[in-house]
Amino acid sequence: MSVLPKGKAKHVCGVCGESFPAKDGVPAASISPQIAEMLDRDTPNWRQSDFVCRRDLAAARRHYLEDLIRRERGELTDLDREVVDAMVNHAVISDDAEEEYSENATFGEWLADKVATFGGSWTFIIAFALVLAVWMGFNVSALFAADRFDPYPFILLNLALSCLAAIQAPLIMMSQKRQESKDRQRAQNDYQINLKAELEIRQLHEKLDHMLMRQWERLTEIQEVLLEQLEDAGAKDKRPRLD
Repeated sequence: MSVLPKGKAKHVCGVCGESFPAKDGVPAASISPQIAEMLDRDTPNWRQSDFVCRRDLAAARRHYLEDLIRRERGELTDLDREVVDAMVNHAVISDDAEEEYSENATFGEWLADKVATFGGSWTFIIAFALVLAVWMGFNVSALFAADRFDPYPFILLNLALSCLAAIQAPLIMMSQKRQESKDRQRAQNDYQINLKAELEIRQLHEKLDHMLMRQWERLTEIQEVLLEQLEDAGAKDKRPRLD
């Protein structure tokens, strides 16, 4: 460690060898054992500096997470890379698929969703049943034949129903396709969130184990010092006193 004329402490990174401010560095002792082991393999002399810059630590953490996913899943997909990027950059990965699709929807897609929503409701069924009942009831019960615009067997009604079905079916299929895309987006989002949570929990356990090991080492050192002091005190008590 060196002191600059301006009074700002600087450290040298053990990985890249560049100097950096103290606030941008991480002590080697605080790095998790798994990442430290990987740095030992890639850069054997990195511990000589006792510090690592945050940029190299982030790169090492990314490398470690990618290797961990490859070992467990056999491959690294684009979704996995997005999870790794979010963990390294401490970013939020969850998003609202419904809001995203609603904002980017065209007028045709919006209309398809409305038609599918209305066509699959009891309001549409009841209203359509009333229209059919009025249509057929009027054409059957009309007093004069001239008033019957669609007499039995209701050929005009069949034509209208066929046209309605021909138009409504593609609109419903369009809405279902959009719904499948939203469900796929939700599934991918859930997968990324679960994977990130799993990796974060694993790293948290590793950090806790590392802290416990360090605390145990310190307690052992303190115990050895206390034993040495007790032995020295006992040796002094056993010395003969000169009156």
